Amino acid sequence: MSFEAAIHAKAIRLDSLALTTCGHAGSGHPTTALSLGHIVASLMYHSMRWVPENPSLNTADRLVLSEGHAVPIIYAAFADLGAMIGKPGNMHACTVEDLEHFRESDSVLDGHPNPREGFTFFDAATGSLGQGLSVAAGLGLAARGDDLDQRIYCIIGDGESREGQIWEAIDFIVEHGLTNVLPIFNCNGFGQAGPVSKQQSPERIAAKLEAAGVRVQTIDGHDPASIRDAYASFADNPETPMAIVAKTVKGWGVPSMQGGGWHGKPAVGAKLEQALRELSAAGAEYSSTLGSTVLMIHPPTTGERPAATVSEPMGFKQAAEAWDMRSMLQTGRLSTRKAWGLGLRSIGHTDSRVWSLDADVQNSTFSEWFSNDAELSSRFAECRIAEQNMISVAAGLAAAGKVPYCATFSKFVTRAYDQIEMAMNSGANMKIVGSHSGISLAADGPSQMSLPDVAWFRSLGSVEGHSGGPGCWTLQPADAWAAYRLTQLMAEHDGMCYMRVHRPEVEFLYTENTEFTLGGMEELVKGRDLLIVSAGFMVHECNAALDGLDKLGIDVSLLDCYSLPLDEDRLLDYANENGGNILVVEDNYGGGLFSAVAEACAKAGDAFTVEPMNVTRIPKSARNEQSILAQCGLGHEQIVERAAAMLGITTKKVSITPPETANSL
Repeated sequence: MSFEAAIHAKAIRLDSLALTTCGHAGSGHPTTALSLGHIVASLMYHSMRWVPENPSLNTADRLVLSEGHAVPIIYAAFADLGAMIGKPGNMHACTVEDLEHFRESDSVLDGHPNPREGFTFFDAATGSLGQGLSVAAGLGLAARGDDLDQRIYCIIGDGESREGQIWEAIDFIVEHGLTNVLPIFNCNGFGQAGPVSKQQSPERIAAKLEAAGVRVQTIDGHDPASIRDAYASFADNPETPMAIVAKTVKGWGVPSMQGGGWHGKPAVGAKLEQALRELSAAGAEYSSTLGSTVLMIHPPTTGERPAATVSEPMGFKQAAEAWDMRSMLQTGRLSTRKAWGLGLRSIGHTDSRVWSLDADVQNSTFSEWFSNDAELSSRFAECRIAEQNMISVAAGLAAAGKVPYCATFSKFVTRAYDQIEMAMNSGANMKIVGSHSGISLAADGPSQMSLPDVAWFRSLGSVEGHSGGPGCWTLQPADAWAAYRLTQLMAEHDGMCYMRVHRPEVEFLYTENTEFTLGGMEELVKGRDLLIVSAGFMVHECNAALDGLDKLGIDVSLLDCYSLPLDEDRLLDYANENGGNILVVEDNYGGGLFSAVAEACAKAGDAFTVEPMNVTRIPKSARNEQSILAQCGLGHEQIVERAAAMLGITTKKVSITPPETANSL
């Protein structure tokens, strides 16, 4: 049997399995799967170097299915090959019977790719369209960093190519010269609602790729020889990034399921029987027995990745002295963004897994201290103004065993919420650092202020992550000592973390002897009348309010809740020591720290009085921190008034007219 006949026969086999898989489930996307039968057969049975007995082998070639709804065609190949599925310690060879349980609650075969549910052939959860190519770029970046002969294949739908992130990823691949990543555009001409736009035609996609600097091969996606030759061209010409634009038929081999109206609609009952008959007729001339010598899966050429090296972390003073930054400590004031930058550089030297990614603001986030270090620069990736791509690239790096730190302004992190959630679903061990957080940057105005981020990230912390603990820790260091140490603790934790750091220079609250933990909090002042709970920059404003409260005879406890989720039992102990009176102060919209405290009190069922002070208006520009705090009702005078009112004490209103002096960038 010729190669062409063997691939046709194998495609027919996989297509029929995909049809019945979706038919049994009563849901799925069989027509998209049918458009990929030949592409997948040629890839997984010939060109891709992998081991079906060990599909998660991280030195093997990798496949990212960005077009995640087409996953039944991959499951079909696994059942045909008997490739291993299941979670560690409970793996078995995939069978046709496994396909019958597709999309069931306890099935390994999820509706979209999901490695953490036991299908470890994939490195990341996909299905939210447009993200897979960025993940592939991260895998390619890690492979090059480890000097691996590894190829990363990524299958992308023509409809999803409308997503801007696809082109962010293409720019990234070209700029970084990732010739080990192959985008495969499956151009079957249909999206969900109908035909794709002419802007997503094979010709227009190819033109866009070529304009970006990509070498393009446009092929018939059902012609085995053309597919094989295109894969070979990718493998044999490593000098220029390449892409395949494959013209395919949605519902190939089954005329009754072609055209519009069949996306996400399986054939069942008599329609399934008809579809299988049509597919059988399409492959009748290729129905001879497949010989084992015709198609051969080749193993990877590299045995192991380089071993990671992790040593004792450097102390804050040690790091400052190592890079001649002692003067920063001697002033007794430092922004948390600078402390995080120093912490990142220090763990870069003590943990070879650590990578740094930034989105064109490295001179403001201070990740430039990592990128400009000659010993670390090869583990830095400038992602430019493309935050969604940056997060998904980090997910790919994490899948390859790296510990990526992604930095940008906290405000711009919100552009990538979907990508972050998908990375959490994947179990990505990644860290996100948002600089210029809250309202304290003042002069730049609300377009630069992160205001809903605490609430959103706190919601991710309400679920259990794949490695135990919360799905995501949210960290808000108040001073440089806290920021430096929390940067290190994030690397030591297996799972997602988000840390907010701010721009203003602030006084030190802690020392080298302070112990910080994920889930920790710190009582800065002990009182008996009122517990003020805060985090990040607002801890300093609360601290400034203490003199005014003292003059009113109010004995206040000040609690720095720098980590969410909260240690609720410990919080309630502090609250009870202060008569159950709690004032929560934060420089973001609602749903953040106050909500966490209020929920803890509600669950306890005891009598607590909990009041919030947070941003309740859309801010505008102001010249300095005090002006913006006054504008939003969060200055220390307002804190004094609110605290006194909680306890029934009348205060004289103070007119606040802070000086209008500009902040430095």
